Amino acid sequence: MKTGIIQQHNTADRNDNMQRLADGIRALAAEGAELIVLQELHNGLYFCQVENVDNFDLAESIPGPSTEYFGALAKELGVVIVTSLFERRAAGLYHNTAVVIERDGTIAGKYRKMHIPDDPAYYEKFYFTPGDLGFKPIDTSVGRLGVLVCWDQWYPEAARLMALSGAELLIYPTAIGYESTDTEAEQQRQREAWTTVQRGHAVANGLPVVAVNRVGHEADPSGHTGGIQFWGSSFVAGPQGEILYRASATEEERRIVDIDLKRGEQVRRWWPFLRDRRIDGYGPILKRFVDRT
Repeated sequence: MKTGIIQQHNTADRNDNMQRLADGIRALAAEGAELIVLQELHNGLYFCQVENVDNFDLAESIPGPSTEYFGALAKELGVVIVTSLFERRAAGLYHNTAVVIERDGTIAGKYRKMHIPDDPAYYEKFYFTPGDLGFKPIDTSVGRLGVLVCWDQWYPEAARLMALSGAELLIYPTAIGYESTDTEAEQQRQREAWTTVQRGHAVANGLPVVAVNRVGHEADPSGHTGGIQFWGSSFVAGPQGEILYRASATEEERRIVDIDLKRGEQVRRWWPFLRDRRIDGYGPILKRFVDRT
């Protein structure tokens, strides 16, 4: 499957961001892309650097303007698009939601981000209610997609549950970057940890992984920090964790990567991790912490 990724910097101009995404989608479709994955909250700046109630005005309904916009592109170009939106479900109830648009322009399904961080410059708990749709793959004309979002990528449980539900591909729209006061060595450790844990999900589940991150610097509106330098490095890994493509840490990129969905079947035959799982012994995983006393 020809999978397109768009790693982009964002500005405060929503229309400009969306137009550049549309240009990228058209270019990838012209090159034969069947599936195109966009980064987390791709329409605007990463507003979660501060807690500001006015930012709730950025949220929109689903279906709504963005699903209509990208739906029209999907239908025109005959591609499946994975989008990432700030969903307004009701007054005072908002989600960080990935929406998969089918090639006919309809909504194939959506996933609401389950794991919500709350760290300096990533104040997502202020904005997003934890997802309530579970870890359910989305069926599309190009395959069954296990779509998760950013902070979800650190949790092996999320990837495993998607795999157990029949996902053929794990997809992570992402917005992650360096804290400005960290040393260069610490920054690189964090970036490599981010890549490594997701490659581990590929290996443990015998599935390809697509992670699409934003790139560039976004200032902290409050001025309390030096802002976030998003580290790009979007990548595609195969079912043994092998890197099929890795984008720049500093530049915008769009790229098509060929993913062999059938190869995962053979990899699982070699490494039958799902067969050998000891489901009778995993009960304590449902506890917050296992007290050995």
